[in-house]
Amino acid sequence: MDSSDLIINSQVMPTALPEQVKKTDDATDAAKIKFAKDFESIFVNKLLDEMKNTIGEWGEEKDGASQQVNGMFYMFLAKDIGENGGFGMWKDIYNSLKDSGNKNTAPAILDKKI
Repeated sequence: MDSSDLIINSQVMPTALPEQVKKTDDATDAAKIKFAKDFESIFVNKLLDEMKNTIGEWGEEKDGASQQVNGMFYMFLAKDIGENGGFGMWKDIYNSLKDSGNKNTAPAILDKKI
């Protein structure tokens, strides 16, 4: 090896400082919490839709506009329930996302099934 091969010809990127790594971890945690809460609000929305189907007729109109307004009402109600704590299911979802990290558990699950 020639000594000219050891000379750095391009820009060297600085290493990440511990503060920057922590900010990235906080951002991924915030994204996981948001995902868990959004998932719970979608679940609550589907639950409210099914509950709405069990209610008898109240004599309200069933045209397209009223159905759309009812759908939006239940969607925003579910979103509000999810953002304000919901059923607490988001905490379990978040913990499972946090614990799994980047582990690929598919081979272990498949080995158990085989």
